[in-house]
Amino acid sequence: MRFATYTYEHETRVAVVADDDTLHPLPGTRGLAEVIAAGSGLPDLLALGRAALDTPPGPHVSEVRLRAPLQPPSVRDFVAFEEHVEGVRRSVDGAVGVPEQWYAAPTYYFSNPHAVYGPGDDIPMPPGSAVLDFELEVAAVVGREGRDLTPAEAREHLIGYTVFNDWSARDLQSAEMKVGLGPCKGKDTATTLGPYLVTADALDPYRDEEGLLRLALTAEVNGEVVGKDLLSNMSWTFEEMLAYASRGTRVVPGDLLGSGTCGNGGCLAELWGVRGEQTPPPLKPGDTVSLTVEGIGTLTNTVVPGVAPVALPAGRRRPRERP
Repeated sequence: MRFATYTYEHETRVAVVADDDTLHPLPGTRGLAEVIAAGSGLPDLLALGRAALDTPPGPHVSEVRLRAPLQPPSVRDFVAFEEHVEGVRRSVDGAVGVPEQWYAAPTYYFSNPHAVYGPGDDIPMPPGSAVLDFELEVAAVVGREGRDLTPAEAREHLIGYTVFNDWSARDLQSAEMKVGLGPCKGKDTATTLGPYLVTADALDPYRDEEGLLRLALTAEVNGEVVGKDLLSNMSWTFEEMLAYASRGTRVVPGDLLGSGTCGNGGCLAELWGVRGEQTPPPLKPGDTVSLTVEGIGTLTNTVVPGVAPVALPAGRRRPRERP
């Protein structure tokens, strides 16, 4: 089952999407995260969807403006593809190979839940950046609260999936990470989600024997294919990633887990690391990026000029006086 958030005639609604792409609005709802939080997981969401499909349809998808399917309370972005790690390390900091520690746990950083864009939205250049990149990912959405979950328990806590573009200012990221922390302004301007939330049961036919989702992934820039991979090349399942995310803490309905960027051209920086040059070139205003995930849909955005950064002084070198 597919769910969409959309704007039509100046009103934003949540709907289940029928097979013919007509929208059947859920009554009294304006945000999918709130719908998910009000239920107790996938069965409740499916029941709401079935009830809506029994009502007269609203507009067709082609007649509305699709929004991000949900506004998540938190965004954990993992790094689950070896090929991506290898290529981007070479591109961003000149390192070679995959760190042995990477294999120990499915690590992640927290991204910005207040910078979520939807399908068709213009994406501004991050202030001060001239090296913008896309990142092709899939995001899993938490449907029930939990903590210290096992992977088997985590399966029941995942409610659906959507396409995830983790826009990255590579020049800012490279400079920031020399401090020894994760990226901040290199990842802070935009994350795109969409076009739909596809419920977890709809993707079960794509599961392989290890529980990984064998979905074809394709990245295009200005209509030219630059990357293709399979989601099943992840080194951990989403259930294992959710179990790790819940270790010693709570995960709540609507929380988002990014798969991390796929390999074989899932972002430009990986290709730069492999080729030793910035080919294809960094994204610039006017460039259009389309990311397609089998079973979920295509997410398209165009880059536009951003704003100039507000000037700040360099850090002060202090005399370190003591009282």
